Amino acid sequence: MPAEIQIETVKTGAFTMEYFRFGRGRKPLVILPGLSVQSVMDASCAVADAYRPLAEDFTIYVFDRRKELPASYPVEEMARDTAAALCALGLARVCLFGASQGGMLAMKIAAGQPALVERLALGSTAARVTEDRCRAIDTWIRLAKEGNAQALYLAFGEALYPPALFAASRALLCDAARGVTEVDLRRFVILAEGTRDFDALGDLGRIECPVLVIGAEDDRVLGADASREIAAQLRCRPDCALYLYESGGHAVYDTAPDYKERLRRFFAPEAAL
Repeated sequence: MPAEIQIETVKTGAFTMEYFRFGRGRKPLVILPGLSVQSVMDASCAVADAYRPLAEDFTIYVFDRRKELPASYPVEEMARDTAAALCALGLARVCLFGASQGGMLAMKIAAGQPALVERLALGSTAARVTEDRCRAIDTWIRLAKEGNAQALYLAFGEALYPPALFAASRALLCDAARGVTEVDLRRFVILAEGTRDFDALGDLGRIECPVLVIGAEDDRVLGADASREIAAQLRCRPDCALYLYESGGHAVYDTAPDYKERLRRFFAPEAAL
């Protein structure tokens, strides 16, 4: 791991949370990743490389979920704890990007504490998790409870990525599964189950900042309609925009080559000009 990517810990009175940061910009950009079988902290170098186009304009913070997970941990509590971590670090008026489950947290934070968020980007996410939108997540939970890490990684990859990319990544996914521990699987189940019954549709009207909603037509986890539903709820706002890629899958935030530049233009319009 390069010296500039160090895993740090923020502590509050109730929990500790790991994060890392990189970039040289004056503006803070907070990234809240989605569900992952293993902690995103293990992929700090890869994340920093992927978001290199934003590193000139921003100091970028990437947060994990809290370390001391309760037995039940709904998205609403994840959002509350993440907001508390931001405040503990003295962050305010941040640009906030949440992907998938991270987007659900980001919505709740922006709606509940609008002073924290200056601009909000929501990638491949949903304002509510219906029964249809929970099918892939339920499969992942079942495989994790069975202790079948390889099947979980393959089901995860197949749902997130376009077919050709999934086929090309199959061996890498199987290799990654060998490092999964029982602790990883238990943690994954708690976080995945926290997504069930999530509903923030009625909270969207309390978001005060500009919003960019980004998804993909071929999203096989939450569906493109989830992005459209968020945008429709915010359609009365002139500073809300929706962009849907034709392809790229649920993980279009990783697969679309111009995705990070699109974020940069939204979060730093003055730099884009």
